[in-house]
Amino acid sequence: MKKVIFLLFVTTLSTQIARAQSTTFDGSEVGVDLAFSASTNGGSAGLGLKYGLNLGEYFIFGPSARYEFMWWKNYVGSGQELVTGNRSVYGGGVFGHARFFNALFAGVEFEMLRSPYNKNGFLGIEKTWAPTLFLGGGFSMEFNESFRFNAGIMYDVINATNSPFRRSYFIQKKTTDGTSAGFLPIIYRFAFFFPIS
Repeated sequence: MKKVIFLLFVTTLSTQIARAQSTTFDGSEVGVDLAFSASTNGGSAGLGLKYGLNLGEYFIFGPSARYEFMWWKNYVGSGQELVTGNRSVYGGGVFGHARFFNALFAGVEFEMLRSPYNKNGFLGIEKTWAPTLFLGGGFSMEFNESFRFNAGIMYDVINATNSPFRRSYFIQKKTTDGTSAGFLPIIYRFAFFFPIS
């Protein structure tokens, strides 16, 4: 299944690149996506930045950077001991989006993130590097040439056990008898792109 999805997106993006190769660079954009969650037990706040070069009208690609801060406070044992802590996630990568009809986008985003999770998926003492490769798409619309809004669903092809995104997966897998079998490596992402030249 992963290979089929990957081949579908590679084909789509390759078609757009081939079509755009006869065009020139048409400005650049800065993209921003925000993440926030909080509860009485902790939360997280994060920022993802992208700098994209427009290759013609339909394709944008470039580098990306991400930072996220997580905090928690949990009662342990009999509820008498309060454990608090925090961790940071940071890293960078590259992205490419193809845009269609000022309504849709298909994209690929690779990031290498310094993760507080170990290879078993638990918070570790030492940080590890976690690769992510998201393929996805969704809604994309430009508003008065002032900004573009993207809202999409992204599938993590790598799905590394130490990925900091694993806690954001929201579609549960079920076995034939209805018991939980984990989560699909799918996240949703909202981003704003602002033209700068």
